[in-house]
Amino acid sequence: MDLLPDSSRSRSDSTSSSASQSSRSKTVLRQRLSQLMTCIEDMSSDDEAGEEVSRTLNEAFELCGRLLPTDAFRLHMVTWNVATAEPPEDVASLLQLNDQPPIDLYVIGLQEVNATPMRFISDLMAEDSWSHLFMDTLGPKGFVKVTSVRMQGLLLLVFAQMMHLPFIRNIQTTYTRTGIFGYWGNKGAVSVRFSFYGHMVCFLNCHLAAHMHNALQRVDEFEYILETQDFDIFDTPRVLDHKVVFWFGDLNFRIEDHGLHFVRSSINGGRLNLLWSKDQLIMMKKKEPFLQEFDEGPLNFKPTYKFDRKADTYDTSGKKRKPAWTDRILWRIKPKNLPSEEDDNDDKKASTSTDNGQEEYPIMVIQNTYTSVMSYGVSDHKPVIGNFTLELKKCFDTQLVHLAPVGEWSADQNALLSYTILEDFMSSTWDWIGLYKVGFKSASDYETFVWVRENELPEVNEVIEKSVDKDEIPLLSGEYVLGYYSTNLNSIVGLSDSFQILESKHAAMEGLVAKDINGIDK
Repeated sequence: MDLLPDSSRSRSDSTSSSASQSSRSKTVLRQRLSQLMTCIEDMSSDDEAGEEVSRTLNEAFELCGRLLPTDAFRLHMVTWNVATAEPPEDVASLLQLNDQPPIDLYVIGLQEVNATPMRFISDLMAEDSWSHLFMDTLGPKGFVKVTSVRMQGLLLLVFAQMMHLPFIRNIQTTYTRTGIFGYWGNKGAVSVRFSFYGHMVCFLNCHLAAHMHNALQRVDEFEYILETQDFDIFDTPRVLDHKVVFWFGDLNFRIEDHGLHFVRSSINGGRLNLLWSKDQLIMMKKKEPFLQEFDEGPLNFKPTYKFDRKADTYDTSGKKRKPAWTDRILWRIKPKNLPSEEDDNDDKKASTSTDNGQEEYPIMVIQNTYTSVMSYGVSDHKPVIGNFTLELKKCFDTQLVHLAPVGEWSADQNALLSYTILEDFMSSTWDWIGLYKVGFKSASDYETFVWVRENELPEVNEVIEKSVDKDEIPLLSGEYVLGYYSTNLNSIVGLSDSFQILESKHAAMEGLVAKDINGIDK
């Protein structure tokens, strides 16, 4: 999609991934409605005409139903080259925590996270400072880290509201090095893919080659990344096999031809549109067909590179680098084949044909916001955010596992839980059930856990009970949930309703429950 100066919202959908496909969808719908009007005009008292009206009306509304998804989810994306800096104290404005309607998913892509050898080794043993900041900020708001992947300075984090966790499945990550002939990971891509309510989505965080003269190399690197990244998923082994792909990061495309003075005066004068035609990514999209499948909102924000640190002024060093929109967020809806002209002439075929379920379960991507956040100055790049609405029809809305506490829970006695496999999946004796305090930050942030039944895999709808040792149960009262973690799907596939753990009476009598435990005042 070409950038339009007067467009505040961008929209794509899996039933019309291009202008021509959208037109074809509308044509099919108009044909059904035209047939309906013809039937009404010719309607007589005989039953045959009445049945024709009913059939045509049902087909028209069935097509409308396939084109209009029923559920909407908010996705907030961030891309930021942090230039090895430590994180700021507050990222509330970056994450738009008070946005309405509320966010469902956060996807945060960082580039140039400090990756000196000693720092990188320490980050492997514990979460890096940026991950800690986002987890500490989003955890109290009900968001759980779904997964993360890091390759040297490239970091990708995914967070979701707790209620969505059982419907985020088949999580996999991978990475591709493109620095120093593909042997060094200072440049390249990290990606996360998963199924979201049955829809296959992929997020690709890239840091491509720098410098003005390397525009073609950047395109080649991106094409190489798409060709080489693979996942152990039979129906979506490649990035472009996914129904929706988000491509973002420090893509490093620059503004050609215009001199420094013209670029800066255009920015200061609010005439950003004068620079669009010389933006290298926009220019490359006109030449490269595979890039044309990616959509991007209008660049109605100032170029995000290169700034003096802790300032809103562009580079005043001796190099005086020309400003550029290096930091971008694009997306792609997997193209589909709509009915051919011959199919349009076959009423029955046109009304029932589907393309791998995309018509039955469509997904639409609507961009609500695409801008930079100028208030952050720790880096020479400004962060870019994109806020999206994902409209889709859920392929399923039932958890794979039902979990529940049995009776009251406290540290005064062993506790009991029950779980039931509701649908056959790749369960394993290595699966486990965690006890989580509401507000937990990740699947590994449990209070305690128990392994599922060891001797044999359960039957569907079989109720199984497991005991939890009282010594593993928290002494203080609080609100908790049980979560079933699948090692094969790499995700929590079942969550219980929240329940209260009672304060231990025995521990209180023995003086084991202090007024202040771990800084928490009773």
